[in-house]
Amino acid sequence: MTLPVAALTGGTGFLGRYIAQAFVAAGWRIRLLTRGAPIHPMLEDLPLDLVLGGLDDARALTQLVADADVVIHGAGLVKARSRAEFLSVNRDGAARVAAIVARAPQSPRLVMISSLAARAPALSLYAESKRAGEEAVRALLDETRGIILRPSAIYGPWDREGLAILRLAAGRFAPAIAAPEPRIAMIHARDAAAAALAVATSDKARGTYDIADARWDGYGWRELLGVIGGALGRAPIALSIPDAVLQTAGAISDGFAAWSGQAAIFGRGKVREILHRDWSIDPANLIPADLWQPVIDLETGMRETAAWWLSTKRP
Repeated sequence: MTLPVAALTGGTGFLGRYIAQAFVAAGWRIRLLTRGAPIHPMLEDLPLDLVLGGLDDARALTQLVADADVVIHGAGLVKARSRAEFLSVNRDGAARVAAIVARAPQSPRLVMISSLAARAPALSLYAESKRAGEEAVRALLDETRGIILRPSAIYGPWDREGLAILRLAAGRFAPAIAAPEPRIAMIHARDAAAAALAVATSDKARGTYDIADARWDGYGWRELLGVIGGALGRAPIALSIPDAVLQTAGAISDGFAAWSGQAAIFGRGKVREILHRDWSIDPANLIPADLWQPVIDLETGMRETAAWWLSTKRP
């Protein structure tokens, strides 16, 4: 029996590895765009067809999309040294993938993994570039062939970029954003991958969806610290940090990044995202419940994530 083919960009990244696992478990063949052989415990047992190249390689993208049933565009930058660098990947890369999908004779569906940050593009260069990528897809594909997913804050085992918040909750005291507290929607990477699979394979899916766990109204910062601390066997005391302190720290981080020439995920833009008071989700923007529903609650997901982190710290 010939298996359906899912072409995947960003499959060696944090969420992309979960997406690859979800499609393989559902009986799909994965064709993976990669610049080198993917070496990671989550991928090592998966049957992968590799296409060597990047988002700037039209030949590789054409080979990736050829005869694919669906295309999942998960590649993107979460940190960069400049606005131009963000746009070259998050906007222009999405545009190249969408253009090749639009010309493909088999008319595959494209699912673009964006970010909830894209709904507030003025906050950061990252948010601006993700919105620009969405607009590039919309300009080339209608809402039935170009599906956009906006995950809320994604977490789970193997999320090395997200370890900072685990470390914050690991001590006796933990910094907390001053009132009014932000509302932050969350989603486990396994649930986010299941959402990508669901919309990629349903004719009912269309347009743009926000995704989160069952608490689409989000969590308060102190509630998050309590859940994460509990997963680590801690009960951190929250200390309110004025917005100005975080803004100063972001400016210092940006200055160091400019001096060193190294991209940093934390800077003034990220601080503006963190201080944005409403990252909850309007239920009207959720995937219809008959197509997909989250199954992992925050407490369960954080216990799993904390166990992974603690296991990586052992000598």
